[in-house]
Amino acid sequence: MLIWLAELSDHIQFFSTHLRFLNLFRYITFRTGGALFTSALIVFLFGPRIISSLRVRQGKGQPIRADGPQTHFKKAGTPTMGGLMILAGIVVSSLLWADLANVYVVATLLVTLGFGAIGFYDDYLKVTKQSDKGFSGRARLGIEFVIAAIAVYFMMTTALSSGPAGSTFGSSVAFPFFKSLLLNLGMFFVLFGAFVIVAAGNAVNLTDGLDGLAIVPVMIAAASFGIIAYLAGNFVFADYLAINFVPGTGELAVVLGAVIGAGLGFLWFNAPPAAIFMGDTGSLALGGLIGSVAVATKHEIVMAIIGGLFVLEALSVIIQVGFFKMTKRRVFLMAPIHHHFEKKGWTESQVVVRFWIVAVILAMVGLSTLKLR
Repeated sequence: MLIWLAELSDHIQFFSTHLRFLNLFRYITFRTGGALFTSALIVFLFGPRIISSLRVRQGKGQPIRADGPQTHFKKAGTPTMGGLMILAGIVVSSLLWADLANVYVVATLLVTLGFGAIGFYDDYLKVTKQSDKGFSGRARLGIEFVIAAIAVYFMMTTALSSGPAGSTFGSSVAFPFFKSLLLNLGMFFVLFGAFVIVAAGNAVNLTDGLDGLAIVPVMIAAASFGIIAYLAGNFVFADYLAINFVPGTGELAVVLGAVIGAGLGFLWFNAPPAAIFMGDTGSLALGGLIGSVAVATKHEIVMAIIGGLFVLEALSVIIQVGFFKMTKRRVFLMAPIHHHFEKKGWTESQVVVRFWIVAVILAMVGLSTLKLR
């Protein structure tokens, strides 16, 4: 929205003569910093009120798994749906600082709000029923796929229309380490992209099980993809690094800046002992947002590296469930894998900090693919 002030200077002499500082709003880097600061400020200012309101409305708070680690029972009564704080920061900040005429921004916010609404309903059912069983898994996945597919379709058609005539880049999957290696999926790219977004959303959702465990890796991934989005959306940088140029995706750096700011604000309240949990409201939305940016920037495969921690968490659940169905035995003491290490005697803070370290290392590996081509 604020970018429109810079555009006014092109048409109104008063703005161009006396308010030259408005040209700052043209720069993505400036607006990214503004979005980060704004979203953090929103969460800091309104966080306490939201927490107090949720605590009163939810009563017993988020239900604790009966088969979970014993140390978790002391968390009973902690309110959930903290994702509302994060979403408020991201959405308001994005509306202020991002270019709302950008299809990638609109599609990403659509996924974020859509997944956030699904997560909110799931959290609502868990709190009201005081059960860890929420929304029907199949119904939830179905709705997520529909939302993601709509967003991917618009991103794909935008990429196709912005490229040269006959180009299939918009419907192709790009591979790291190779600039020219593209696999054209045609309309099947919509299904592929939707799968990436849904998988990302649910992987982050599975990671959110300890105080601060999910939000910091999300911020790390957001910072990494903020760099990728900015570089991929700039022809000079994309050409220098030999990565695929995707016009318009640079604007996503502003949204990701808002994610980092909102994440910092939320971490203030989510740091051990947590005053509030993110809940599915936040984890699904944030995962879907990261997945959407990966699809838009043509870095879906790189996302599996940068978000490797989330992939590991999701795989641990898939392996545990699949192996148990076949053999009635467990591979891990408990899934997701962060609970496995808790069962082995690691303290919660040890699990969280060590997983943060893994997330940083994986992000560095993922970013290195930008030059190894």
